[in-house]
Amino acid sequence: MPLPILAITIGDLAGIGPEITVKTLLAHPTLREKAKLFAIGDYTALTRACILSGYSPNQIKRITNLDELCNTPDTIELLEIGEPLPAVEAGQISAIAGDAAYRFLVKACQLGQERKINGIVTAPLNKEAMHAAGHHWPGHTEILAHEFGVKDYSMILSSGDFYLFHLTTHQSLHSAIDDCTTERTSTVINLAFALAKSLNKPKAKIGVCGINPHAGENRLFGNEDLDQLAPAIRQAQKHQINVQGPLPADALIPQAVRGKWDIVIACYHDQGHAPFKAVYGDDGVNITAGLPVVRVSVDHGTAFDIAGTGIARETSLVLACERAAELAPQWHLVWKSLPL
Repeated sequence: MPLPILAITIGDLAGIGPEITVKTLLAHPTLREKAKLFAIGDYTALTRACILSGYSPNQIKRITNLDELCNTPDTIELLEIGEPLPAVEAGQISAIAGDAAYRFLVKACQLGQERKINGIVTAPLNKEAMHAAGHHWPGHTEILAHEFGVKDYSMILSSGDFYLFHLTTHQSLHSAIDDCTTERTSTVINLAFALAKSLNKPKAKIGVCGINPHAGENRLFGNEDLDQLAPAIRQAQKHQINVQGPLPADALIPQAVRGKWDIVIACYHDQGHAPFKAVYGDDGVNITAGLPVVRVSVDHGTAFDIAGTGIARETSLVLACERAAELAPQWHLVWKSLPL
């Protein structure tokens, strides 16, 4: 099969995105054996990142269309959006940087809609900077869903063979509980099952976290688990999906880390993110299920505290590229998953 074509959006110009993009594309030549990689971003920012990281700006090659892609290991092929931007101060909120990060992502979505790329790999953006530029989105995932016109999607954290889905993400805990509906739970179980099939694991063990402590303890600590989650789980089981729950999250997630479960579905952002990041750190990536092309992101933020110092580690972005290349060939099985 031909190598998948992956676009790397360089994220917020004031953060570590440009630096880790440079290091990923120039310090890891074996990635080019797994995918055709190019950057969507800004020439000025990548030039500064090259100098900061000990590389020559001459290794940046501007391209105007994807027919020009050569995938040469010692070159950053850059698809630039508009004119080069003025330099922004590292580690500072900038509307210029926020607008640029947004536009880089929208361009990647356009290429995905046109079927010119097989996947999008995203360096981090800064939500405050993006809002300062007038783009009022909670984060990458919601922009991607909007641009691709999808309503059924889920954020996934992944490390190795472990995948952690989310029913809700960037919203208040109060609203998240209301939004963990039976319909939403069915949708995410279905996406999880589709991912398992794409990985040739149709019998993967899927565990659904409870909303309340002890998964409600049979209504002692709330009714949401039995009223909102349980009906969707029973429905999925009737379709021969190997899913169990709702189960206490403080037991389910440690068991999954030890290998008892292949896929976990968390109900809200911190229920999944906090334990995942505590265990896996830089060894995790962020995947979006429900899009027509695979999207994988680093599992960290813009790191303004170290931006411009040259010490940022590209580990998570390299993993994101590897995972996107791995998932892309079978991604249609996730994207075209049938409703339960």
